[in-house]
Amino acid sequence: MNESEFVSWEQAVLWLREQPDQQELVRACYFDDPLQEAAERFWQSVEWKSIATWLPSNNGHALDLGAGRGISSYALARDGWQVTALEPDPSNLVGAGAIQSLIDQTGIPIEVVSEYSEKLPFQENSFDVVNCRQVLHHARDLNQTCKEIFRVLKPGGIIIATREHVISRREDLQRFLDSHPLHKFYGGENAYLLDEYLSAMRIAGLKVEKLMAPLDSPINYFPMTSEQFFYHCTSPITIILGRTFTNMIFGSRHFFGRGLMRMLVRVRNRLDQTPGRLYSFLARKPVRKVVA
Repeated sequence: MNESEFVSWEQAVLWLREQPDQQELVRACYFDDPLQEAAERFWQSVEWKSIATWLPSNNGHALDLGAGRGISSYALARDGWQVTALEPDPSNLVGAGAIQSLIDQTGIPIEVVSEYSEKLPFQENSFDVVNCRQVLHHARDLNQTCKEIFRVLKPGGIIIATREHVISRREDLQRFLDSHPLHKFYGGENAYLLDEYLSAMRIAGLKVEKLMAPLDSPINYFPMTSEQFFYHCTSPITIILGRTFTNMIFGSRHFFGRGLMRMLVRVRNRLDQTPGRLYSFLARKPVRKVVA
């Protein structure tokens, strides 16, 4: 198979998995097999543990929107949620077929529904949580998707949207698409302005409670390790202070180290204009007060 023959996300991922020099990326994207082991690794990851801190303590009904291979669906179910996985792609590698095989292998109960986010086949007020991992930037109609998420959420319910691609200017979109390792093969990537995400959620009626910039959480900067994260954030400082002195001042053992790192992260987030950088969001459907 050559590049000109790729017509689907499944074929692009198959090609990626066959490239010896791309195996680290394959594993970081959880495209590796056995699928059960990849899903278990995601459940145990720092990324998921960080996401789980946003989840309500009383497990209820969760919708995993654009579930892909089902790794987030699996993690939610492992944490005790009643999970519905929405995935329109029937693929046995990266779609609904993969989720069904994960169910068959593990026995974990996940309901699989094949539909698009712009028209969710669920009643109003059905879910306590809507989880979207790398999903909203794929929406064909972002405003409509957010309206549908609002509709199916219970009052007080939350949407967790993680690792969403952001651009600073519309003309940056092509730069991001050109740099994406798989977009040239299947043409399915996208990114929105930060204000477009926030506006779509607010217009739908959702209240944005958390906004995580690229370096604010391992949810976004995975697969960087904590050590790699530290070196990435402090690298500009080493030009002036050198690595040894920088490590001493910004390290966690220094009295002011953590505070200085937080300041440095804020500065680096503000300066970062990389097309396609990752943001995450937590928004809530307000509980309407009953007027007596």
